[in-house]
Amino acid sequence: MKTVTPVYSITPFTLLDYPDRTACILWFAGCNMRCSYCYNPDIVLGKGKLSINQTMDFLHSRKGILDGVVLSGGECTLHKHLIPVIKEIRSLGYVVKLDTNGCRPKVMKQILEEKLVDYVALDFKALPESFQSVTSSDLFAEFEETLMLLIKSTTCFELRTTVHADLIDEKDFRAMVCFLESKHYKGNYYVQHFVNQVPTLGNLGYSGKEFINKDFSTVHIQVVFR
Repeated sequence: MKTVTPVYSITPFTLLDYPDRTACILWFAGCNMRCSYCYNPDIVLGKGKLSINQTMDFLHSRKGILDGVVLSGGECTLHKHLIPVIKEIRSLGYVVKLDTNGCRPKVMKQILEEKLVDYVALDFKALPESFQSVTSSDLFAEFEETLMLLIKSTTCFELRTTVHADLIDEKDFRAMVCFLESKHYKGNYYVQHFVNQVPTLGNLGYSGKEFINKDFSTVHIQVVFR
């Protein structure tokens, strides 16, 4: 395990990616989705560059400086050594946040049952009828299973969606909120609008912020625009 190279790069310090924590980000290479708005095309399409040994050496060097570690990508749950890596990270005293598209519910089930992470950010890409066009994958059922595992767990998590006008309009988004209500989700639902004029995986045109000032919150779901 120590010589495999799943990590594309490391962001050594962030105050934005882990709520109320100082953290670093481990960017795991590869993904099984091809979202055209993805801001990490090099990571999604690239190969890992850093071994587990190199990654753990870095984390050893940051003990006492950082509170937590964010596991992101790409899609970190695709990597077969993820769970032992998390256990080793936790042994150093770090809290762990996991970013995921929800494609590996069996992996998530083990992580939740063993209480291996402290916080999860789950991407809600789209509803079933548009999931294929948004993600170039047929993985909505896996996402839904992961969502239900998180709703039933005691682990803190958030839901988030990236909005581009060509992919998700106001009607679509309201339907996504209704879907979450039907699953009895309660909590914050974070929305980020597509950032124009930055490198992405696809060739999307300009997207405005047409419904940023509208209220989509419900009794149980607080929609928050980032």
